[in-house]
Amino acid sequence: MEKFNMHAAALRRTARLFLLGIMLLLAACSSLQLAYNHGDTLLYWWLDGYVDLESDQKPWVRQDIDEFFQWHRKTELRDYAQVLQTARRQLQGTPTEADLLGDYEDIRERTRLLLLKALPQLAELARSLRPQQIAQIEKKFASNNDTFRHKNMKGDREHQLAFRYDKAMDQFELWFGNFSREQEAAIRQASDARPLDNALWLDQRMRRQRAILALLRQVQRDKLGQEATMTLIRTLIDDSFARRDQGDRKDFFEVYDQDTAQLVLTVIQLATPAQKAHALKRMQGWIDDCNTLAAQAR
Repeated sequence: MEKFNMHAAALRRTARLFLLGIMLLLAACSSLQLAYNHGDTLLYWWLDGYVDLESDQKPWVRQDIDEFFQWHRKTELRDYAQVLQTARRQLQGTPTEADLLGDYEDIRERTRLLLLKALPQLAELARSLRPQQIAQIEKKFASNNDTFRHKNMKGDREHQLAFRYDKAMDQFELWFGNFSREQEAAIRQASDARPLDNALWLDQRMRRQRAILALLRQVQRDKLGQEATMTLIRTLIDDSFARRDQGDRKDFFEVYDQDTAQLVLTVIQLATPAQKAHALKRMQGWIDDCNTLAAQAR
């Protein structure tokens, strides 16, 4: 299964499929169950858009994805329900910055372990890729980067701050419903307090993409076996998750994460009882959906 390329193109969004972030990605759907039950098909078509799978690859890629979802449904969803229960209790109480940063680190680690679980499938697919498919992945990366530039780096600083704020508000409104003008002004102030460096985010994406492509080309060129390929992918995954915590960019990411936690705290503190009730009801629905989906495991 090509979660290897999923890691490259959307590492920062990986949790949206399988961790707490799946709730944010699919929140617009009235039923998480409906979205999850079609998740294997959605992932297959997403992957095919990157790789352009050939006829001999399609059957076993579909099977790998199906088996992974079966494992995930059976072993992970009840745990996610517990994660959501913890978040729900935090929302009912008075969460701290440390609570939110701890939640974020927990999700990052769960994401890393999820990718490592898929190592055999990732290695199998990496070893099967043809040169034209690697070229297709490179083109897809370039297209994604162009989209990122167009959306996130358009206009002056004020325009970029406004675009980032609008994206955050889309998520907050899914949780809490509509906000008043006074609330929106306070949230905008907290959003703008975060450091803004879209060129750095783009560079981080491109570094990961270059590492992915170099790995795929090495596997193809040297005709690496399964174990050697798995070792390379494991190293790449671990390095990618550690990169935010190392090097000259560590301070930026630490400040960004802290300020983002403060932004979320601002929203929670501003929320009215009705808005909190809206969020608690939505979260309970996701908890119920996770438990129902887990009970349907084959």
